[in-house]
Amino acid sequence: MKHSNLKAAIAAVALFAFTGVAAAQMSATATTDLNIRSGPGPQHNVIGVIGANEQTTINGCLEGSKWCQVTHAGTEGWAYSDYLTASVAGQEQIILSERPAQAEIPTVTYETTASTDDGSGALAGGATGAVAGALIGGPAGAAIGGAAGAVAGGAIDTVTPPREVVTYVEQNRVDPVYLEGEVVVGAGVPETVEIREIPDYDYRYVYVNGQPVLVEPESRRIVYVVRD
Repeated sequence: MKHSNLKAAIAAVALFAFTGVAAAQMSATATTDLNIRSGPGPQHNVIGVIGANEQTTINGCLEGSKWCQVTHAGTEGWAYSDYLTASVAGQEQIILSERPAQAEIPTVTYETTASTDDGSGALAGGATGAVAGALIGGPAGAAIGGAAGAVAGGAIDTVTPPREVVTYVEQNRVDPVYLEGEVVVGAGVPETVEIREIPDYDYRYVYVNGQPVLVEPESRRIVYVVRD
C-alpha cells in the first residue's frame, strides 16, 4: 500500500526526465535580466531572476524548444535560451538557442499531470491564456562582440520610472497577453497588442506574460520590466 501511494504521489507532480547525466551540466551567462519560470512557457509564474551577466547552471533543454531547465541561486526552474550564452562544441560564448547540433547538452522532458493541468488550460503555479504571438527578440547577442543593450536598429532606451508610475501600472491592471519568448528590456511588442497610456508620462504599459512592462510607443520596445 505504501508503495502504491508513493507512486501515485510521484505521478501527481511535474516529471523531469534527463537523457544526459549530471556531469553534463554546463554553465551559461545571461545577456540581460532573465526570468526563471516554474515551467517551460510564458504562462508559467516567475519564480526567480538571473541578473544580467550572471552565470547559471543548465541542467538540460527541451528538444525542439528554446526553454532550458536551470538552477540558479538555489532555485530550479526554466529560462528562455535566446538570452543565455555558453561555450559549447568548441565555440566561445554562442547564444544557447543557436547552438550547433553536435553540442552535448542533455535533453530534458517536461510532462504535465493532474496537478499541473486541470483540463481547462490552467497551469498549477501558472496562469490561463493561449499564446497569441511572439515577442520581437531583444538583446540576445549583447554579450557577444557588442555593447550590452545593443539591438538591431540602435541602442535600447532604458528608464527608471518614478514610483507613482509603477503604482499606477500596478493599480490599473489589464488582462495580460501571452507571447512566445521572454519579457526582457529591448524586446519588441507586436503591433497587434494594445499598449495603454499613463497620465503625464511618455511611455505606455501592457501586461505581457503575466508581468507589467513599460513600452516606448514609437519603437514598441520594452524599456522597463516591473518586478515584485
